[in-house]
Amino acid sequence: MSQRPAPRVMAEIGCNHKGDMNIAREMIETAARFAKADYVKFQKRCNRELLTPEEYDAPHPNPANSYGETYGAHREFLEFDPDQHRQLMRWCAEFGIGYSTSVWDLTSAREMAALGPAMLKIPSACNLHFEMLEFLARDYDGEIHISLGMTTPEEQDEIVELMERLRVQDRTVLYACTSGYPVPFEQVCLLEVARLKEAYGARVKDIGFSGHHLGIAVDVAAMTLVANWVERHFTLDRTWKGTDHPASLEPDGLRKLVRDLRAVATALTYKDRPILDIEAPQRAKLKRLRGVHLA
Repeated sequence: MSQRPAPRVMAEIGCNHKGDMNIAREMIETAARFAKADYVKFQKRCNRELLTPEEYDAPHPNPANSYGETYGAHREFLEFDPDQHRQLMRWCAEFGIGYSTSVWDLTSAREMAALGPAMLKIPSACNLHFEMLEFLARDYDGEIHISLGMTTPEEQDEIVELMERLRVQDRTVLYACTSGYPVPFEQVCLLEVARLKEAYGARVKDIGFSGHHLGIAVDVAAMTLVANWVERHFTLDRTWKGTDHPASLEPDGLRKLVRDLRAVATALTYKDRPILDIEAPQRAKLKRLRGVHLA
């Protein structure tokens, strides 16, 4: 019975650390030692580059979730600098889990690529930043993971064609994604995983699924549609202030996700012989055979 590998699970810490390195360390340790996830992921922004002056100085659209008087101040409060990301990488190594971060702009891509992580992620919001993609293709050797939320099929084609022209399609991973926090089940559109696999599976390294829904059933289904990466937001407490917490898994939810994905991956096989070893004593005891028990 050949068994397919379980998908790798990426626990998206993002900014759920509330700008606190001690909380970030606890989240890394929890994801690694309690939940047994494969990777954690953070976010990196140069906010003055990413945001227009008007966006930076505007109030947060949801003041109850804001950590500053303006949206820019809110984002700066949650930001870790490159030295802090280097420390996050050390903690990941200490606890035995992979490190990654999303990069939202060219400066952040340069800063994080200089740290040499195994992968960097491009969020759905920035996947048309071709200058940033070109930089990563040229000056970064790791995998480039790209989410495709709020991205038209034509834009998806452009992204894949760019990665092919840059000759980095063999280290490109695409993620089916619906951008919302949280996403109702009817808008998860899980069959996008299968569509991406059919359209691009032979053209890129891998296909994944990035979910913002509630619960973990959808993620298991994504795996059966051959998503080899599953990314979920992760928090220590879903009631904490912040946009992403309501769409995040708490520690036990993340643990159950990892457990269930690995269990179902183990179960996704064909029988390698007509009667399995576990069935033989049951067959001898219970099976009603024609010519023996039946006419």
